[in-house]
Amino acid sequence: MKGSALAVGGILASNLGASAHVFGKDEPIKIATIGCGGRGTGATVQALSTDQNLQLVAMCDAFRDRLDNSYNNITSNKDLQTKAESDKKFALKKRINVPEEHKFVGFDGYKKAIDLADVVIIATPPGFRPIHFEYAIDNNKHVFMEKPLATDAPGVRKILEVAEEAKQKKLNVVVGLQRHYQTVYKELMKRIHDGAIGDITSAQAYWNGGGVWTRERQPGMTEMEYQMLNWYYFNWLCGDHIVEQHIHNLDVINWAKNGYPVSAQGMGGREVRTGNEHGEIFDHHYVEFTYDDGSIMNSQCRHIRGCWNKVGEQMTGTKGRADNSGTIYDLKGNIIWKHRDRNDPNPYQQEHDELFAAVANGEYKFADAENGAKSTMTSILGRMCTYSGQVIKWDEAINSEVSLMPERFAWDATPPVVPNEDGSYPVPVPGETKVL
Repeated sequence: MKGSALAVGGILASNLGASAHVFGKDEPIKIATIGCGGRGTGATVQALSTDQNLQLVAMCDAFRDRLDNSYNNITSNKDLQTKAESDKKFALKKRINVPEEHKFVGFDGYKKAIDLADVVIIATPPGFRPIHFEYAIDNNKHVFMEKPLATDAPGVRKILEVAEEAKQKKLNVVVGLQRHYQTVYKELMKRIHDGAIGDITSAQAYWNGGGVWTRERQPGMTEMEYQMLNWYYFNWLCGDHIVEQHIHNLDVINWAKNGYPVSAQGMGGREVRTGNEHGEIFDHHYVEFTYDDGSIMNSQCRHIRGCWNKVGEQMTGTKGRADNSGTIYDLKGNIIWKHRDRNDPNPYQQEHDELFAAVANGEYKFADAENGAKSTMTSILGRMCTYSGQVIKWDEAINSEVSLMPERFAWDATPPVVPNEDGSYPVPVPGETKVL
């Protein structure tokens, strides 16, 4: 699980060969956006902000109003408009060409949108990621997809399977673990891997904050509609916040360790965020991950307002320690290296700049899906431990046959969890809940 498993961010540079398509000067790279929420909208704007000749040709979302809001936000984006005004080659009307017949709504519209594109932006709720990724790669599309990449072990295995297909086809895949495209992290990791802090013996990872939005149930709404609208609070869609958000920090430690945990144990629960509107997920998790050399990562994530907040990472080694500020200390606490901000590029923009430059030039440079899947699995392993209260090994977790996904996708379908008579959802109970 070490070494090559963390091949991300351009280290696989090669030519696609005879099957490569180099886009001509006047030939746009066609993109489709699948999932039109805030992140899908933001990713699309960032794609359209690259220097390449791009054209948004299709959009898809489960909800029509979200698609319309996204389209309006993209077309009225001030940064895009400013760039169009200052650069005659950057014609906004040419970059955004989504006629009504290319706006797809519902659970199956993603296929029609993907069919129209060269590159697909996948920003749906994480539970759908394996399905959409598989269709895109099967149909020879380059992919940008948000993290995490699944919500259960079967989904992770599917991503790993499709990632191999993408490699064989030399299709670029970038995952929105943007720290891999962030200068401070890249410079820090180079020094850690070169031995600046020695062998890593322990690490800390944090995503402690106040939580996110909730959306009210509307009259006449089916249970599937409600859960899709409030996807963050249902595990088949989100995976819990340890998976959806904390993956960023867990991934950084995996990157530093150049590997993945072999086991974990932890605790968690619902202390404050206990209302029916909060679905089935916990509001805090603490996990102790163990790597194959015996080193420990202590992981905290919390969604409770009014508490101490921190999002970041720290690694301690036999020669010193390093943290996400881009600082390396010796064992006495003296700073021996510090990253100086030299107008570093925005990593959210950088990942799109690099992806679309590679696609335009017919180059194969990015294979992020394998690491994205295994860092997703790290997060799922943590959730399994906090929900069950058990020590769980990596091999047990990744080979689990427990699927969180519904049997079918339709507005009248029954989701995997449903509320009882008082509107509350079943919540995991450590010591009782089975996760394997």
